[in-house]
Amino acid sequence: RPNAWRYRDWVIKALNTDLPYNRFVRLQIAGDQVHPDDPEAATATGFLLAGQDMPDINLLAERRHMLLNEMTATVGSVFLGLTLGCAQCHDHKSDPVSQREFYRMRAFFESDLQLEEVKLGGINVRTMRNGKVSATHIMTRGDFRRPGDKVQAGFPKIVNTVKSRPIKGTRTELAVWLTHPENAPAMRLFANRLWLRHFGRTFASPGDFGTLGEPPTHPDLLDWLATELPRRKWSLKAMHKLIVTSATWRQASRDCGNDPAWEKRLKADQSNRLWSRQGRRRLTGEMLRDALLSCSDSLSQRKGGPGVRPQLPKEITVTLLRNQWQVSKDEVDHRRRSIYLFARRNLRYPLFDLFDRPALAETSALRSVSTTAPQSLALLNSSFVVQRAKELARRAADGNATPVESIRFCYRRVLGRLPRQEEMAGALQLVDRDDNPGQGLADLVLALFNFNEFIYID
Repeated sequence: RPNAWRYRDWVIKALNTDLPYNRFVRLQIAGDQVHPDDPEAATATGFLLAGQDMPDINLLAERRHMLLNEMTATVGSVFLGLTLGCAQCHDHKSDPVSQREFYRMRAFFESDLQLEEVKLGGINVRTMRNGKVSATHIMTRGDFRRPGDKVQAGFPKIVNTVKSRPIKGTRTELAVWLTHPENAPAMRLFANRLWLRHFGRTFASPGDFGTLGEPPTHPDLLDWLATELPRRKWSLKAMHKLIVTSATWRQASRDCGNDPAWEKRLKADQSNRLWSRQGRRRLTGEMLRDALLSCSDSLSQRKGGPGVRPQLPKEITVTLLRNQWQVSKDEVDHRRRSIYLFARRNLRYPLFDLFDRPALAETSALRSVSTTAPQSLALLNSSFVVQRAKELARRAADGNATPVESIRFCYRRVLGRLPRQEEMAGALQLVDRDDNPGQGLADLVLALFNFNEFIYID
């Protein structure tokens, strides 16, 4: 997909410029219809085309059926918190969503998905554009070869809290409905995930507001945040500021010695379900890689453009087919932010894989967090991490810096603080034990990279 990076760049630009959230969603669902002459608006609809595709399928009807089902299920999961995909073959087993309602939702996309027999790099191109009106049928048992009753476009009844109006079945109508202030499920889902981004946990299940999802711990707060977004002109930055300036966000995660009620609150809320204190969150693999590059002053500031491919470990490259991972020629690109790394569904970057990056085959509302031995081994032995340690050690030892000054510099860069007295004594022993002081300092930095204090946001 040679142009997939354009959608990624559009998302980054939209967030940086604080594009109102309602427009942010509408452009991704129907940008090509809302602004037909704007190439950027058409790029935004790349969201709908980011799912799995199998262009080598012999039957275009089967390929189109799979794409439409994936598109419908993803929109339902991302914007409504419903597992709509469970109803493509039969009525939902746990939620009041029928198979008919799944295909009514799918009808919004039916007419516009065009599969063209145009070759681009040996691949059949697929596009979103206004096409001829296509009838939508319920596919018996989900089989594309067994069309059943014809259905019209419509919203799932269980989540339709917007006053009814005639529906023509366009994606623009769907986009407007998804961002309507009266669409309570969509607004609550947004507020739930916004809280997740800041606290690492949600009020309720992050991706399933159905019967099997957990009920919210703070329903009144969730409702208030959901209604606050349109009141703040749909500004995401305003919502971020609202949360990070709150008393809940500014709590400490541990007893700092000046809170007489700490033990009482800790006993009453041991699992921190009620947010009686700040929680600890581990960096994602992408954050960790960026932090390693940043604190060693190696991070490239280049932005945008096609995804880059840094060097992979030898144990990975020997298993690849020829040209499956063509390393980017410019070495500076190897040190770009992780968001710009080329992503393959069948070849995950090793560091990201170790630190629980979800599979790229489907959307993921919440990442799992594991603690495994390979994570520590990678942070101690990975050539990428070792190189970052050497770069920071060289920078710390520049000029006439004394060992104490170099150690203090490394602590500030990696942990954001100076070493304690006992830490300084141990660090000096480590730095001085080697005939090559530079190697001793690099070993110290490597140890700092493995501190929980570096890997976790406390």
